[in-house]
Amino acid sequence: MLALVAGGCAGEPSPGAQPIVPPDPAAAAGSAESTLSAGSSGGASPATSSAAPAPAATSRTTATTAGTAATTTTSSEAEPAAPPETETSTDARTATAPPESPEPPEPVEPTGTDDAAAQQAGGAGDGAAAPATPDAPRPEASTLDGLLALGRPLVIAHAGGDQDHPHSTLYAYTQAVAAGADVLELDVQLTADGVLIVQHDDTVDRTTEATGRVADLTLAEIQALDNAHWFVPGLWGDRSRPAAEYVFRGVRGGIVEPPAGFGPEDFRVATFREVAERFPHHVLDVEIKLQRGPDGEEAPRSGITAAEVLAAEIAELGREDSVVVACFNDDVLAAFRELAPDVATTPATDELVAWWLEGRELDPRYRVLQVPFTYAGIEVVQPDLVERLHSEGLYVWVWLSGIDVVETREFYADLLGRGVDGVIAGRPAEAVAALAEAP
Repeated sequence: MLALVAGGCAGEPSPGAQPIVPPDPAAAAGSAESTLSAGSSGGASPATSSAAPAPAATSRTTATTAGTAATTTTSSEAEPAAPPETETSTDARTATAPPESPEPPEPVEPTGTDDAAAQQAGGAGDGAAAPATPDAPRPEASTLDGLLALGRPLVIAHAGGDQDHPHSTLYAYTQAVAAGADVLELDVQLTADGVLIVQHDDTVDRTTEATGRVADLTLAEIQALDNAHWFVPGLWGDRSRPAAEYVFRGVRGGIVEPPAGFGPEDFRVATFREVAERFPHHVLDVEIKLQRGPDGEEAPRSGITAAEVLAAEIAELGREDSVVVACFNDDVLAAFRELAPDVATTPATDELVAWWLEGRELDPRYRVLQVPFTYAGIEVVQPDLVERLHSEGLYVWVWLSGIDVVETREFYADLLGRGVDGVIAGRPAEAVAALAEAP
């Protein structure tokens, strides 16, 4: 079942990064308080070509960015128009209810990282993701071995930098590349029609205007949604903010003009192949996600099937030396290793804890360990742990999701001072700056 919910409906803020003072954007496009729900419960039926929100032809606003702070600009300070009354449809795949738009703004030129980001984006229109351009920013090395040989800490962009940009969008990954990130981190799982997409949650509820399980929805249905609908700079999934703070809402549906060099497709849920092909020179740090069944229980088989598809796509793309794979489920990780023995993997948290507390040996094939900053309320990343891992020839990457920490430049500098080899950062531009300022 897919339910579309437009507008600022109530909901609990998601766990994750604590608030960073967001910019003070001008008024954005008003959003309709309407709900469209599908009438069937089981697996999703094939999507029709009208699943995407209908664009407004006569009134558009423009979303722009300045550095890493996203803002929306309009030509008037008047309040947005009141949302129109809409009818409810029993089929979310064929019905549309576009919101009204504010008056057209004056043109706004992009600033900050957009010029470089636009080169990477390729200026594609809606449809297939644009390929990387020859002028796209490139990392110092394009393989995992090459990056590890640089002898310096690496900046890994968590979901493209989810504190500064909409989570897991091509727009976010493009901005991370423009900021100088070395590695792009992403989560993957399968749609109802077996396509591997870049998606953290096993529902579309937290980042889009809809509700529904990923496992029940086709790629066409998911990609019709606005993956930046609930994005506010510094806050992920917070539905309590004023409508004007959701600075990219409407770009996916054509209600708001995208930043220069980008298209509506850059704000939808991407496929793994789209990210891998858009950024062929960047190492990808991929976590295989397990989906939950209708009963709410994790289904390990969903992860094993995703591992099979991921292994096949990595081989087809020739990315065996530029991908590192993780999963919290040991069985899924073992299945992936069997299918792709030449692709680097990192141990699950439980395996790492058993090594630390019980002295169990780690698989000798490991080169990178991804360590949580905290575990069970304990701050894990301490110099003695890092030194022990280094003594065994292992590189230490630190992930920060779900912790009560504001990711500032000073915080990244502190982490780097502990000797870690990589920071999985929600604000990659700040992490790059901290690395540049490190002694």
